[in-house]
Amino acid sequence: MIVLLTGASGFIGSHLARAFAERGHHVVCATRGRQPEGCQRRVDADFSHDHDPAAWHPRLAGVEAVVNTVGIFQERGEQTFEALHVHGPMALFKACADLGIHRVVQVSALGADDRATTPYHHSKKQCDDQLLALIPEAVVVQPSLVFGTDGVSARWFTMMASLPFIPVPAGQQWVQPVHIKDVVAAITRLLEAPEQNTGRRVVLVGPSSLTLRDYLAALRKALGLRPARFLPIPRPLVRMGAWLGSRVRLGLLDEQSWRMLERGNVGSPLGITALLGAYPRPTEKFIPSTERPAALSLARLAWLLPMLKLSMATVWIVTGIVSAWVYPVEDSLALLDRTGVPANWSPLMLYGAAGLDLALGVATLLTPGRRLWLAQAALITFYTAVISWRLPEFLSHPYGPILKNIPMLAVLAFLYIFEERK
Repeated sequence: MIVLLTGASGFIGSHLARAFAERGHHVVCATRGRQPEGCQRRVDADFSHDHDPAAWHPRLAGVEAVVNTVGIFQERGEQTFEALHVHGPMALFKACADLGIHRVVQVSALGADDRATTPYHHSKKQCDDQLLALIPEAVVVQPSLVFGTDGVSARWFTMMASLPFIPVPAGQQWVQPVHIKDVVAAITRLLEAPEQNTGRRVVLVGPSSLTLRDYLAALRKALGLRPARFLPIPRPLVRMGAWLGSRVRLGLLDEQSWRMLERGNVGSPLGITALLGAYPRPTEKFIPSTERPAALSLARLAWLLPMLKLSMATVWIVTGIVSAWVYPVEDSLALLDRTGVPANWSPLMLYGAAGLDLALGVATLLTPGRRLWLAQAALITFYTAVISWRLPEFLSHPYGPILKNIPMLAVLAFLYIFEERK
């Protein structure tokens, strides 16, 4: 079967592309960038702009089925819910109707219904309704939280589950997570045997609902860790964090995700069970024992790396403040004189170095990257060499001010290795 797949570079789409290819289907990926793994052919497409059905006609030449997985959780620039969840996919679906392509699967979201309260869910529901009115044979799948080790939400939840103390909102927030392999198997079944569709909307959830606290406890157990110690966070503080998250986007928590959690994200597993021929796997089986060490390392790195960056920023910022305004200026100038700095240059060197330290600290918070780690390592090495040469008494100082630079350089090497940005 020739299948046009949108969103093939995303989490669910990438898994579907590989699964379709493994089952012998010819996968045509509609993407903006490189050709993802599993795709036999790629066509340029951008839901931000491709809102004319005529633009999709040549891309659908020879296509027998269409699966749309495009979705965003947060808007950014031209990538709006209206454009990517409504106008873009509806142009594709209208082109399918024009060409007589009725085998269409739309990957929506659990909660995109009459009780929807967020722009994300409203936009998904609007597209779902229009598709089903346009192509009666189409099917809409509504996944709950989808777990996969390469998924953004899964990385976030496993990171939380690996913390020594796990912060959770006070009260109960209900979820029903489903594994990516079960989602892929269900969608593949719908694509290959549409007669198995038990309804025009199929809910894709795990076998049972859990509170957020129980979900994190189950993930922690799957990671091979001891029972969790939870730290309840008052709901007003969570709402404040969600408000802040909507404006600075430090993680998955924002006003929209908090409203979704408060509403709950659960449904009946009967539809997915009928498609799979068995119950979907429970949370405790999300992480196989063979994948546990790698999953645990990634989960811990997810919070250790930010902690290391924050500690480095603190060192640079505090050092700059102490050098410029706390430590006696006369003593600082005397030390600079002993290193060979001319007296008329000493104030400029003192406050210039303090300003540089402050700038490096702020850059660590706002624009971390490999070039920054190299610059910091070079500066620390320079400071260490000059002080060791001209102020050797600091090498034998009981507080080890120079020796502490060795673990600092080790931390920078660690950050450089794990940093993805230049």
